[in-house]
Amino acid sequence: MKVFVTGATGYIGGSVATRLLEAGHAVIGLARSAEAAAALTARGIEPLAGDINAYTPFVEAARRADAVINAANSDNPFVVHALLDGLKGSGKRLIQTSGSSVVGAYDNGEPSERVLDEDTPFTPQPEKAMRVAIDQSVLAAARDGVHAIVIRPTLIYGRGIGVAATSIQLPKLIDVARKRGVPGHVGRGLNIWSNVHIADVVDLYLLALDRAPAGSLFYAENGEANFKAVAEAIGRMLGLGERTDPWSIGEAVEALGPGAYLSFGSNCRVRGKRARELGWKPKADRLIDEIENGVYVQVYGKR
Repeated sequence: MKVFVTGATGYIGGSVATRLLEAGHAVIGLARSAEAAAALTARGIEPLAGDINAYTPFVEAARRADAVINAANSDNPFVVHALLDGLKGSGKRLIQTSGSSVVGAYDNGEPSERVLDEDTPFTPQPEKAMRVAIDQSVLAAARDGVHAIVIRPTLIYGRGIGVAATSIQLPKLIDVARKRGVPGHVGRGLNIWSNVHIADVVDLYLLALDRAPAGSLFYAENGEANFKAVAEAIGRMLGLGERTDPWSIGEAVEALGPGAYLSFGSNCRVRGKRARELGWKPKADRLIDEIENGVYVQVYGKR
């Protein structure tokens, strides 16, 4: 197949694009700069020059490809509009990358017993309402002849195999810990997030591309941990010991940005029931082991 991948220079999209190439598929990747185009070309990916908010290039690329994977900005409706227009009535597959943070609440580091799967209804917080609406518009496109699929990864960790080697959430926490000399967490840090290794995420994308029914929604998760345990693991990895620093939400926002409310202070506990029914079998090392012994040691470890 020829697959058009947005976000092909990113962590998820780049890793998926690499595996597609390894499986013998041709890949077109969105490149928003000459440097990005060169990086894609070096990996055997055909670069498509364009801006993420463009319309015509996305419509044309969707029509030229056999399938599309949108792994750029999960909160951008404009690229989705263009892709759906280009794919309407074609029967081609479109995989939309979302994220499990849509189920988060303002928990300020406190624990929750709430666990959701793909069939559990929920009401998103205001800053995630747009993403949920985008997901719903993609799934609804199954009625218009688009083989539409949505994947919501949880906290992703591990070494990417594309242009970008690491994700976003963990490096933010590690960078702040290194600068301050102690890792931190929102409040008591007892809020829990499900998590998943990037290799297992990529497996789910390729599996969904091959066999997922139109209109499918999948959570990608394989374990969970609270943020205090994550902070302690970061401290051990950096040689700082196990002392952690509890932050107020204001301090967390100053250190990590406004995403701290839901990315670092919430509970995000989900189960990939539908993903496993599809045949997905995650198998990578767990999060704490990866922090202390994996890519983060190599990139950010003791100095």
